[in-house]
Amino acid sequence: MPEIIDLSQEIYEGMPVFKDLPQVKMEIHNSHEEWAGIKNPEKRTPAVHKLELGEHTGTHVDAINHMGKEYEGQSIDIMPLSMFYTEGICLDFSHKNLNELIEIEDFKAAYTKDKIEIKEKDTVLIYTDHYRKYFNTSDWPFGPGISSDCARWLGAQKISAFGVETMAPGVRKVSNKEVHQICGELGFTHYENMVNLHQLIGRGRFRFIAFPLKIRGGTGSPVRAVAVFE
Repeated sequence: MPEIIDLSQEIYEGMPVFKDLPQVKMEIHNSHEEWAGIKNPEKRTPAVHKLELGEHTGTHVDAINHMGKEYEGQSIDIMPLSMFYTEGICLDFSHKNLNELIEIEDFKAAYTKDKIEIKEKDTVLIYTDHYRKYFNTSDWPFGPGISSDCARWLGAQKISAFGVETMAPGVRKVSNKEVHQICGELGFTHYENMVNLHQLIGRGRFRFIAFPLKIRGGTGSPVRAVAVFE
């Protein structure tokens, strides 16, 4: 049987979201007691929840149209499904500190150490241990991230995507805006808010699966990202 490792955050009311993005709201919309005609029940058990959340909630993928106004129309619903079903590798950058840039040289050292290569169409996951150290703390928004040079280098490898544990792929107010723009320019994407990447280190290649919701015109979508070891 394959081993399936869940790489996705829970979605719940009050969870951290990036800056001014919509807060998650969740309530019981229909209860089993209401459906059964029970008046004034002591407890309401959920039959259907009502959710209010942004496209970029929790573990999610960005659509190309999120990267800049010039990419209008390249929405999540028309991006090829092959981008979300790829081979994957995970590289160790857990030595990086808050707000520290990850550079091209760091990538070369990481894949040389693990004796693994980045292949065309791969999804490359970036383990920083930021989730386990800082999730839901005051330092959560300030994780390490890739530099703009590194983003352009990754794009030149013709990968499908890369993924990070942090709320942003670059360092905020340093490289984050440029990293998004480069993804749009070169036609690849990224996942944010991933978990359990420590379980992938040193294990080589795996199947990466993270399908988005088919949101018409969507700028991104929550995903249930997994790594599969056969």
